Amino acid sequence: MGARRKGRELAVQALYQIEVSGDASARALQEFWEHSDAGDRAKQFGAALVAGVREAQLRIDQLIAEVSEHWKFERLSRVDLNILRLAAYELSSQSAPTSVVIDEAIEIARRFGTEESAVFVNGILDQVAARLGVKESATERRAREHG
Repeated sequence: MGARRKGRELAVQALYQIEVSGDASARALQEFWEHSDAGDRAKQFGAALVAGVREAQLRIDQLIAEVSEHWKFERLSRVDLNILRLAAYELSSQSAPTSVVIDEAIEIARRFGTEESAVFVNGILDQVAARLGVKESATERRAREHG
């Protein structure tokens, strides 16, 4: 597993821990990173993602709520919600190609979520990407995959 994938997984775990414990203090996060089984690159990438999500969380949560029409925001699984937060942050910051962000989120949902998580995450993130104006066309996706 690459450092960026591991960093994303760690970021989801850290965001989940913050949500469950209610503790987003620097000390709690420092302890999380110290006890994480990963290399420095993955930890640094994950920490930067967590900081970005936390800084933009109100805007991200509003965006997720807007596109998840048939789901009450409060009823979303905490795992799925934090995967969505992370990917929505990456999509909004355009730090990686849209399809890479969505594919990574789907894989993380398969690993940490329920049977339905991957399909749910894919559907919501497709709408988030469209809302943000970063949705790739099929032609762009094919060119990147085969180029």
